[in-house]
Amino acid sequence: MKTFLDFLRKYNFFFLFLLLEAVSFILLFRFNSYQGSVWYTAANNTAATVNKLYYEAMSYLNLGDVNGRLTHQNTLLTQENAYLRARLGELSHQPTPTELNVRQTLANYKLLDAVVVSNSTKKTNNYIVIDKGSSDGVRPEMGVVGGGGVVGIVYLTGPHYSLVIPVTNRKSSISCRVRGLGFFGYLQWSGEKLLHAYVNDIPRYAKIKKGSIVETSGYSAVFPPGIFIGRVNSVGNSPDGQSYRLDITLGTDFATLRNVCVVMTPYQAEIDTLKAHAAEQDAHDALNGLERIQ
Repeated sequence: MKTFLDFLRKYNFFFLFLLLEAVSFILLFRFNSYQGSVWYTAANNTAATVNKLYYEAMSYLNLGDVNGRLTHQNTLLTQENAYLRARLGELSHQPTPTELNVRQTLANYKLLDAVVVSNSTKKTNNYIVIDKGSSDGVRPEMGVVGGGGVVGIVYLTGPHYSLVIPVTNRKSSISCRVRGLGFFGYLQWSGEKLLHAYVNDIPRYAKIKKGSIVETSGYSAVFPPGIFIGRVNSVGNSPDGQSYRLDITLGTDFATLRNVCVVMTPYQAEIDTLKAHAAEQDAHDALNGLERIQ
């Protein structure tokens, strides 16, 4: 405290000068209109400049947050735009004769609409993932169709998604027939061209022409008969040379596949029960056979 008082005593004339200067300026600007207007104008300009500099500095410091919000909003707008474009395309799409035929054939079946969320097209064994699963009623061995015809068969299911083995998988084998002729076989993919598959074991006396329609045979519970698969591109020899081999151009374009339907077979539970009984009977007969041998 003594040091502070010594400091005031040492510079008391200076502080007195500052006080008198302040009083004189107050009297000058308060009781003289011109000087007062000059003071207030200068003060306002100075305050405005300081506020502008402060705002610009704060805006610069907040650029990161602003950019983050703009990026988020831009992402949402992009997603909304893509969704609206897709919906507009669906609403403006005119069904092809193949699509009309598929719808007519499946008129008595329950169809579950699904969207392809993952689709491989460049592998030997391709797979498709759709956005419907067991919670939606999807089960393994259900057929999947699209606007171009047969797509594949459900292989695995999760609560909300399912894995589909498409026609473009070397493990795929779908019972099919030539429309109007009755000759049937199993459709398999060559593993080369995406839109080409083949059917072996067609009898040599079969008179099949280029452009003939290949469809599901209905010999399994997966697909009803008559679902479009593709058209015959050419007729050649099977690897064994004893029958014909049909080169098929598929109706489904897997490179652009987006919307599909799962065929909810109404008699699937009954068919599964019959298969289970048949398996039990086979196991019982095998056990009896072993007992007789012993």
